[in-house]
Formats: sequence, structure tokens, C-alpha cells
Amino acid sequence: MSSFPPVAPERPVQTEPATAAHSVLDTALAELAEGEQRWSLVTMTGRRTLLDRIRALTGEYAREWVEVAARIKGLDAASPLVGEEWLSGPYVLAAALGALSRTLESLEHGRSPLDGATFGAAGNRVTVEVLPTGLYDELLLSGFSAQVWLRRGVSPAAAKATAGLAQLDPGRTHGIGAVLGAGNITSIAPLDTVYELIAHNRVVALKLNPVTDPLRPVFEKIFAPLIELGAVRILTGGAEVGGRLVTHERIAHVHMTGSANTHDAIVWGTGADATRRKAAGEPLLDKPITSELGGVSPTIVVPGEWSSADLAFQAEHIATQRLHNGGYNCVASQAVIVSAEWAQKDAFLAALAEALDRAPRRHAYYPGSDDRMATARSAYPDARRLGAQGERLLVTGLDPAAAEPLFSSEYFAPVLGVIELPGTGAAFTRAAADTANERLTGTLGVNIVAHPDAIAALGADFDAMIERLRYGTVAINAWTGVGYLTPTATWGAYPGHTLDDVQSGIGVVHNAWLIDEVERTVVRGPFRPAPRSILHREWALTPTPPWFVTNRTAATTGRRLTAFAATPRWTRLPAIFASALRG
Repeated sequence: MSSFPPVAPERPVQTEPATAAHSVLDTALAELAEGEQRWSLVTMTGRRTLLDRIRALTGEYAREWVEVAARIKGLDAASPLVGEEWLSGPYVLAAALGALSRTLESLEHGRSPLDGATFGAAGNRVTVEVLPTGLYDELLLSGFSAQVWLRRGVSPAAAKATAGLAQLDPGRTHGIGAVLGAGNITSIAPLDTVYELIAHNRVVALKLNPVTDPLRPVFEKIFAPLIELGAVRILTGGAEVGGRLVTHERIAHVHMTGSANTHDAIVWGTGADATRRKAAGEPLLDKPITSELGGVSPTIVVPGEWSSADLAFQAEHIATQRLHNGGYNCVASQAVIVSAEWAQKDAFLAALAEALDRAPRRHAYYPGSDDRMATARSAYPDARRLGAQGERLLVTGLDPAAAEPLFSSEYFAPVLGVIELPGTGAAFTRAAADTANERLTGTLGVNIVAHPDAIAALGADFDAMIERLRYGTVAINAWTGVGYLTPTATWGAYPGHTLDDVQSGIGVVHNAWLIDEVERTVVRGPFRPAPRSILHREWALTPTPPWFVTNRTAATTGRRLTAFAATPRWTRLPAIFASALRG
């Protein structure tokens, strides 16, 4: 989630003054209309060549991208936290471009992108294994896996037949798509642009969030081949420009990343008229819109017998889920659900408080953060203030049956609450899933932390909890952010939201195999890092992940992973492993 500024109030487009910004916008859209015709004529080979070229340019300008992002976020250039900008910036874009290029290669040769995929089952749903996809994944993400769950009734044969989406008929384009970029994770806007172009065969007018406007020169260098073709235009400006863009007659579709409030301002307008429109089911926006809107993401901690090392590691894990990118993430954990009867509950909460307190200090770069923190402090005056200057809040004593503000307001700031529920075993997992589903706003992502022995003891009840959770990404002993970093995984809310109850959004992105009719992605990781994982027979070689806020070599590892994603070579692996093992 990011707080994209609300659109301007409703007004007839044709009566607006012909400002310079409007002229730039109108010219860009006219050029895209011409570019759409050129894009429709580009062969599958040509499209793959374009993606490969953009991937190479991503590697070429990756350092500049990261330097600009670090300045936006107030990071010291020497800080390991710069690794976040490598991984969630150029790394994931380069990886996605490589995966999409391979998808187009399959289609070019008359094959489904899912030919050779491993299908499985989860209850009455078919699953597709999307991680690992090859030996590189098995080495670099040892112990991690991910499956895309298809919607009920979709067979492997049907999935194979429809994989490819709009690229199954590449000559048929679908107009101009407006993409409203996020202001927090810097790869969101580029990734959404590529997905709109490939998955939906629409040329793209990308409107950057003002927070990321300084990245426009970098993005224009990376997307130069598509800009020259007339298939992409990158725009900047405030709410007025965004409002004019989404209502422009040339725009066929809108995709946004932001808040539900911003979504509703775009779809219904603002003020009393918006209330009337929403009640009457009369949207102001006269075109389709998809969205990714965040929410209150939970982490469910399944009770078990943990060692002191397990307690410390998982405390850092959950602290990372909250504090990565300073807490300004759409899937930042905001509510930790624990068993009140867990014998190690107090020890775990003490370790969690210590991890939150000791995590590196961050600049509060995102607009409105101070106000949102003040709101949280006002709602919870007894919350523990952690961090060097008390800039983080740990809220305990929450009533799971009450209308707690923390359950419905995405603070988008370093605020973490703890919900205690009765029960252990299957009784707890059912109650935890129901609390997450029914009490917390949003369906973007949920994390589950569980000892392997507890998973084994629960057996079918653990699988039932996963199936019961209505979330677009479910991460088991991993952060849902791993799903974001996996190009072949889907990213978006659980299906079923509507314009008048949008919650975490409508539709999915990423999805490099272009799979249709998806329900969710389920990510799994090791409970322990290497070498402890190996000593406990988890057979995972991954040390402390580079996205942990406590990882000491995250910047070096992220830079080396980005170079590998842009140009994969076996010779790059030893340096990656050497840096990762020192993290």
C-alpha cells in the first residue's frame, strides 16, 4: 500500500484550463494511441527481444536506481539496509523480465508456459509449483518453495490452455492502461507497467507517485526501448494530473497501488456525492480498475517447543515483517496472533520486543508517517515505545472481540499489535484463522510461523488452516514479501472483492507464467536458517535471508543478486554465497 494522493474532485474534463501539465498528458496519450498500433505489429520474438533489452538496461542502471532510492528514503549509502533497495528494486524487476521472456519464448514455439510445470493438489484445488523453477532457484533459495493455487474447478489442462493471457492473441491490443505507481517499494511501478503491457496487451501511461518522482530519469533509461516504440510513457505530477489521467477518454483501464481511500476517491469521487454514488451503485469512474491496496496483515504464531535460538531468530523474522522498508509496506505485519496458553508465550514476546528495540533506526521518509504514529499513540497510550527514540510501538492487551483501531486501520508505520487467543493445537489454528479472516481488514497477505514438529502434529488440521485463510499470499515460515520477490508467483488480494468493498484490491500482478483463474500463492520456507536447519534435518542451505533488517551484508548480497538476475552466470554464484553466509 502507498498513499497515492486523492484524485481531483469531479469536473468535466473538457472545461479544464489548457495547462502545460494537461498538454504534456494529452500529447503522451496521443503518442500512446499511435504506439499501440506499432505494438500490435511486434512479433513474439520482437517482444521477447524488448524484454531482454530492458532486463540488460535494468542491470546497467541498477546502481543509479538504488542510489536515488536510498536518497529518497534517507538511507546512509554504507548502510546494510540499502540491500532492501537492491532486492525490492532492480533485482525483482530483472528477475521478472527474465521469467516473462521465457514465457514468451514458450508461446513463440507453440508451447504453454505451464508445459513442464509440476501440478499438485490442495484440498479440491489444483496447484502449480512456481518456486523453485530451476537449479538456480534451488541453490539461491534453498528450502523455499511456492505454489499458486488455482480456483476451484480449474484443471491442469484448462490452466495450460489459458496460460499466456492476452499474449495468446498478441495482435489484439486492448487500448491504453493507466498505471498509478506506488511511493514505497520502487519496483512496484515498473513491474505493474510490464504486467499491464504483457498480460493485458495494453500500452501504458505510468503516473509515478510524487515520492518516487526522482526515479523518473532512471526509469526512462530502463524503459527506453518501449518509450521509443511508443508503448510506454512516464508521467509525474500531483493529484490533478492523476485525476485527469484516469478520467481521460483515451484511457481504457486503470491499475493502481495505494490505499482503499484513494481507490474509492477514484471510483466514487469524494464527499457527499461519493456517498450517494456508492449507495446507488453509480461509479464516477467509467472504466475498469484493478488494484493492490494493502491492509492489516497478520502473523500467526503456532505454539510449539522452541529453542532459545528459535525464539531469537523468529523474533527477528517478525520484526523484519514489520520494519522492512521502515514499516511502509503493503504486507508489513501489523498483528501477531499468539496462543495465550503457549508455555513460551512470554519468552517469545520478550524476544520480539528486544528485536523491535534493537533493529536499525530508520528515517520516517513516507508522507504522513508522523501523523499516523500520533494516531496510534493516542489510541494506545500504554503501548511500549521501542527503538532508540521510542519511534516503534508494541501494543499488547488487545481485545480480539472489540472494535480495536489496530484491526481496521493500516497504520503504514512501525506499529505492531499482539492478539492473544485461547487454545492450543487445532483449536488455536481454527480460532487464529477466523480472527484473521473476520476481525482484520484486508486480504493481501498472512504469515504463519510454526515449528516443523507442530506442523507434523497438526497434520491435516494445519493444511485446513491454510485453506481456511482468505488471503492472496499465505507464507509459512517465510514472509509474504518472498511471494512479492518471486516473479512466477501471483501478487494481489484474495479474489472476490468488489468496487464498493474493495479491501485489499481486485486482480493480480507479477504472475510471470501468465496463469489465469488463480486464487492465491502459498510460500514455504525453513523454520531455521542454515546451518541449524541442516542439523535439524530441514535440508535447507539458506542462511539468514538478505531481506532481514538485521542482515549485515544485505547491501552486498543484494547488489550481487541483482547482477545475477540481470545476467545469470554460474561464475557469479560463489560471490553471492560468500556474502550471504556472512550476513
